[in-house]
Formats: sequence, C-alpha cells, structure tokens
Amino acid sequence: MVGRAHYYEGHSINQITLPVRVFKLLGVDTLILTNAAGGLNPEYAVGDIAVLNDHIFLAGLAGIHPLRGPNAEEFGVRFPPLSDAYDLDLRRNVHKAWKTVIPPESKRRLHEGVYAFVGGPSYETRAECRMLHHLGADLVGMSTVPEIVVARHCGIRVLALSLVTNSAVLKPVPRGDDNLLQTKDQSELDTILQEGKANHEEVLEAGRSAAVDMQRVVENTITLIFGD
Repeated sequence: MVGRAHYYEGHSINQITLPVRVFKLLGVDTLILTNAAGGLNPEYAVGDIAVLNDHIFLAGLAGIHPLRGPNAEEFGVRFPPLSDAYDLDLRRNVHKAWKTVIPPESKRRLHEGVYAFVGGPSYETRAECRMLHHLGADLVGMSTVPEIVVARHCGIRVLALSLVTNSAVLKPVPRGDDNLLQTKDQSELDTILQEGKANHEEVLEAGRSAAVDMQRVVENTITLIFGD
C-alpha cells in the first residue's frame, strides 16, 4: 500500500481494515506499518522515531472495533489476544538496523513506546493529551491500531513505527482570571494561547525531513529479517 484510508475520512472501521484481510489471502505473513504521530512523552523530540510495543484503543473499548459482529472464522478466533500484538523479534531487528544506518552523531533518536489511537480529524486538546499521557501513551495518532487488530486476528506478525511530527501540548490552558494576564492586549493573549499548537504544515514538513531515515531503517530491518 501507498498510504491508507482513515476513519476520519468517513470510512467505516471495517473499510479501513479490509486491505489487511486481502494481504492475508495473498499469503502475507508480516505487516510493517508506519505513521506520523504526536509525541506525548516529553522525552520524544520532533523527528524522532518510535517502535510501537503496545497501544491504547479507546474507540475499540467503546465498541468501534473492526472485529465487532459475526466472527470471520476463516481468518481467526472469536477472541484474539493482543498482549503479544507487537512482535518482539521484529522490534529487536529495528534496533539492530538503527545502529547500522543512523550515525551516532545524529540528533534523531529511536524509542519504544505506546501509541494511542484517536478518531480525529481534530488534533487533541491539552486536557485530552494529558489524559492519554497519564493512561500510559507515549504517542497519539489517527491510524494504525485498527489495522493491527485485524492483522493479529489473521495471525499476521506486526511491526509498527511512528515518526514524531509534533510535540503535544501538555501544559494546561491559561486561566482567564490569571492576574499576570490582566494587563496584556489581545495579540499577547493570542501568542500565549498559540504556544505549541499543532500545525498541519509543520507536521508534513517534519515527515518530509525524516522520510529518508525512516525508509533506510525499514529497508535494513527487512534485510535483517528476510535476507537480501
């Protein structure tokens, strides 16, 4: 695939995961997914890459789930476990590949973390970011998890990588009764409120600047796993 269909575009949860079932029928046994994500972990910088090792699927817990309804027995069991969703051997090879292709002096860092899926398309509020971070999420984004759930239902091994394209704002919104704000004019108030706000163009630019490194890491990982 080149890109993907997103839930926020108006597709159903079953439509966005259909390609994974097609992969299974074509004999695919390993799925590598990449995405752009907001960094909830303060240690993550824009341009860093994170290997996913777990996820938080609040929509799924609320019933917006790709396996809801009659089970497709030809693909998998009724109640698939997800405690092993992110293949350990695949993750191990990413770390090996990283040391091979990314020079030690690079500012870009590799992490392992937990990804929280949200429906979108609006970026998260500050309170939502703090909630997700308190729940244990290091990253937040609008894709990937539904496909991973279906892949694991099909018995497909999964590797997922997130590129940190923006840092989520965890600091609470300034209060209107803050004494320090009473003498500021409207432009100064706007500047304070805009601090750290997610900007889609900045997200795209961060993705473009890191794309080559992401591709090199994925290609080298594939070589380590499957050979030349």
